Amino acid sequence: MNIHEYQAKQLLKEYGAPVSDGRAVLRAEEAKTAAGELDGPLWVVKAQIHAGGRGKGKFKEESAGTGGGVRLAKSVSEAAEEAKKMLGRTLVTHQTGPAGKQVNRIYIEDGSAIDRELYLALLVDRKTSRISFVCSTEGGMDIEEVAAKTPEKILSFSVDPASGISGFHGRRVAFALKLQGQQVKQCVALVNTLYRMFIERDMEMLEINPLIVTDKGDLKCLDAKMGFDGNALYRQPAILALRDETEEDPKELAASKYDLNYIALDGEIGCMVNGAGLAMATMDIIKLFGAEPANFLDVGGGATKEKVTEAFKIITSDPNVKGILVNIFGGIMRCDVIAEGVLAAVKEVGLKVPLVVRLEGTNVEKGKEILNGSDVDVIAADDLGDAAQKIVKAVKG
Repeated sequence: MNIHEYQAKQLLKEYGAPVSDGRAVLRAEEAKTAAGELDGPLWVVKAQIHAGGRGKGKFKEESAGTGGGVRLAKSVSEAAEEAKKMLGRTLVTHQTGPAGKQVNRIYIEDGSAIDRELYLALLVDRKTSRISFVCSTEGGMDIEEVAAKTPEKILSFSVDPASGISGFHGRRVAFALKLQGQQVKQCVALVNTLYRMFIERDMEMLEINPLIVTDKGDLKCLDAKMGFDGNALYRQPAILALRDETEEDPKELAASKYDLNYIALDGEIGCMVNGAGLAMATMDIIKLFGAEPANFLDVGGGATKEKVTEAFKIITSDPNVKGILVNIFGGIMRCDVIAEGVLAAVKEVGLKVPLVVRLEGTNVEKGKEILNGSDVDVIAADDLGDAAQKIVKAVKG
């Protein structure tokens, strides 16, 4: 789960990390009051969406005025006016795709005098199962370009969980960022704070970009992105309360309410599979035969008829889906339950695209009887390769 910048800044502030004073704005009429509560003399007005590249982004509507999703203002009135221009408009960045995202929240904060822009992040290293630090002297909007063209300017190291965080790690970051004097002490304190926050809040990613050195020589977190482990949210009620469902894919949101593991993709073949490994294999073999999967969907090992019905409805709600492949290996999951769920879903939402079903495992013969005895036009498959070839052929004509 991701949260907005202003929410991340509030968390950083609660842990004692240095951030600028700011106010969140949800309605245009609140903008002037919010800006007036800040000291100035420079205000930064930031669109709040779950996507990077806001500063270089562009609004679809002319009414949003010129400039991207991050703008400077030199007065309270100007800050309020810029906030009003952005609220309700659609911001397109390299991470949103051409559809963009509607800006429903604005963050207005005090401007900062910047001497240097740095980069600092924490994430889970999947290879070592440890928390890793990533830092660079080249912070700011072009960090992706730095990673692609000059990776030697980026330092990455992991923390041994047996010994935990120590001053050594903070000093290593400080020296990599070419900090001096009091900045080193500030960096050590910040690294310790971020590591503790990362663990206590069950984070997956924490990015400070840029981490700045002000004109007075102090460190400050000028921007922040945070991602949290969805499987740990049950023990993080305060974090869960920060969830903004308007920023999530409607299909993924619907799936989460039925405990379905669903991720929307850009292809044309919808997949309904039980088991993450089998789902990945199904997606791979679809690509092997010349098509693209429209989603990852794992209905789980103990799915009910109702869950299968909802899964089918979610797949068919995607206008890009030109065919559906159901691939079930029944261990705990029973093939007859899948068959009944598919038929119930087809009757409820209709079937306007080819459907290939491959069943194997528990109650497989009963499941096949249910499908064969129905009036639904189902293409049966004997194995995974056969199923993939048939659905690709049906979609490609």
